[in-house]
Amino acid sequence: MTTVSPNAAQSHESAASVTAHTRPLLKNRLYLYATEFFAGMAVMAAELGASRLLAPYFSSSQIVWTIIIGTIMIAMALGNVWGGRRADKDPNPDKLYMRILIAAVWIALIPLVGKYVILGISGALIVTVSTNFLIIAAFASCMIIFVPPLFLLGTVTPSLAKFTMDSLDDNASVVGRLGAANTIGSILGTFLPTFVTIPAVGTFVTFLIFSGILLVLPLVYFIAARIRLIASVISVIVFAGSAAVSPLTGFAFWEKNVAFEGESVYNYLQVKSLSDRTILSTNVLFGVQSVAMKQGGLTGLYYDTALAAPALATSAKSALILGMGTGTYARQLRQYYPKMKITGVEIDDKITSLADQYFDEPADIPVSTYDGRAWLAAAGNAHYDVIMVDAYQDITIPFQMSSQEFFSLVRSHLNPGGVMVVNMNMHSDGKGSINEALEATIAHTFSDSQVATADVEGTTNRELFVKKSGTITGALNSASETAYARTGSYELSSVMSTVAAVATTANAADFDPSLVLTDDHAPVEVLGMKAIDALIADEATPYRDTLRAKGIQGLLDMA
Repeated sequence: MTTVSPNAAQSHESAASVTAHTRPLLKNRLYLYATEFFAGMAVMAAELGASRLLAPYFSSSQIVWTIIIGTIMIAMALGNVWGGRRADKDPNPDKLYMRILIAAVWIALIPLVGKYVILGISGALIVTVSTNFLIIAAFASCMIIFVPPLFLLGTVTPSLAKFTMDSLDDNASVVGRLGAANTIGSILGTFLPTFVTIPAVGTFVTFLIFSGILLVLPLVYFIAARIRLIASVISVIVFAGSAAVSPLTGFAFWEKNVAFEGESVYNYLQVKSLSDRTILSTNVLFGVQSVAMKQGGLTGLYYDTALAAPALATSAKSALILGMGTGTYARQLRQYYPKMKITGVEIDDKITSLADQYFDEPADIPVSTYDGRAWLAAAGNAHYDVIMVDAYQDITIPFQMSSQEFFSLVRSHLNPGGVMVVNMNMHSDGKGSINEALEATIAHTFSDSQVATADVEGTTNRELFVKKSGTITGALNSASETAYARTGSYELSSVMSTVAAVATTANAADFDPSLVLTDDHAPVEVLGMKAIDALIADEATPYRDTLRAKGIQGLLDMA
């Protein structure tokens, strides 16, 4: 007579005979509800982590958010359908928890390999895609990085419904409890990353925290059942390896001289110290949002052009900066107009902290942590000679700060003869461009005046100036003399001469009223994406031509 050990019998157990009732751990429904709870939490944490992982490369615009949400919904829907079919054909909880284990390990590897995947996809597409680069690259990145694990997590709910129901008498109640567990978990998975883990420890560690929590579920299940122990050990080793290495590599792993890299509720933040300046980049790795010159003087960036605003204004005694950043414009104003009263508004308090730590922001300039438009709405009768609007970053343009209603609010806080300067950030021309829409909106808001625009040489920035209650042409013609009279700086006077030489003017009649942006209709990110496509096309054309003519080897030779 042959004796079969219990372990051997288990190893030969038919998959079809393995049900929730054959695993002692699952006889308690609380574990099944806990599985649903933590799966829901992991899905939302991964979604929020996805937005922060993609932001430094593709921005944090509504377009990118739409792509993230859409791809995750595709993954979950397909997972629901496939998971339901598998649960009907093979109600095996071992396979469900194996899928959860794979999903947890995959999410744990995202901070380690995700940035390389994004850069690889972007590099391949930038020389092959002519339009909609942002959409295609972000979509491809999401499909490769996030769809597989979230597809697996999408199988959880239908599988658990199969395992949890004992009869049809309470099936609706069971489904309701599972849905509630998933929803509550999703709520925590939404709030904890945004307000706790990402600001405290960053995106990479956030992925590790929630993947680690998710990994505990299948580990406990397999250890209790004494199965899949090798797979469990491997998963722990992989998780530990990613946990050890991922926090050591930043988003911009190729950069040198990085003094700080971190995250806030709103932004990815990078401070880089160079020989002559310190710069801040937010969300987009290749941009400069703030700069501090170590020896003072002009920056060579758009802030110098924007210094035309106090020279164009009738008076230059006060300034408001919406989008203070680390205070570059405030420092420039203080350097050349030391008696000017300056007020700053910055929505991200962590940027304000970095300003104190790395950028020597003047301590006597008050900075409010507030949304720019909301601050203006609550500012009462405060009026200024200069208002700087510097809240646009690539296609991440707050629509509420691009509309006619917003610019009307700005106008109401300008003194007579005061000047608003807007950093529009991108050279973008042609019918229906983002700059034309912004210029049309401002021109119609300041219909009794003119708008003047000046492109900043060597950058993608364009500065727009508009004067309340008066034309700006005469002020431009005398800007150099006015700047010298008010500051005594030949250097600044020379810059003003350059601004006047390159500036173009227009009035409301020059723009189609249908282009005016309003709170109800302001498709700024779609328009901005067109501008990004044009910029990428200009930069990538030599590489595309080389690829067509000489193939991959030609590109390698250009490197």
